[in-house]
Amino acid sequence: MSVVAQRYAAALADVAVEHKSADAVKRDLAALIEMFYGTPDLRNALESPALNHEVKNKVIATIAARAGWNVAVRNFMSLVVDHHRTEILREIERAFSEELNSRLGIEEADVTSAHALNAEEKKELTRALERRTGKKIEARFQESEALLGGAVVRLGSTIYDGSVREQLNRLRQQLESE
Repeated sequence: MSVVAQRYAAALADVAVEHKSADAVKRDLAALIEMFYGTPDLRNALESPALNHEVKNKVIATIAARAGWNVAVRNFMSLVVDHHRTEILREIERAFSEELNSRLGIEEADVTSAHALNAEEKKELTRALERRTGKKIEARFQESEALLGGAVVRLGSTIYDGSVREQLNRLRQQLESE
């Protein structure tokens, strides 16, 4: 991740935390980036050297007002466009998410299970991870046919392997050592 993207992300995180609007800023930033990359005409207009910054800022303000985006996101996009940094918007979004999570004590977890977990199982697993880490957990759940049973959880660089295959491996090692 570039230093420039991290600086923009940190500045946006400062504003989001200061105004207690972290969730709204995160949601609106994602919507803005999706719209920017999904609408070629918008992208061309905002990146075109033929349009001056006043016109570009009016375009951003109009879209932000119609979409109901947070003022911080509107101002942020104007800044990014004025400084010709639109090519790193996705990188800024990733850096912003990491920065915001760090400031708010949130850890992201990737949970892979053998079968789809119901809402209660997801909630209980999330609570167990929060107790273990002492942080708020935002979990993403997916299934994998490669697992016989159980689940594998990735928290940053730490992996908790509770799969049946891993449990059988531990049992085999224990029996071999006896």
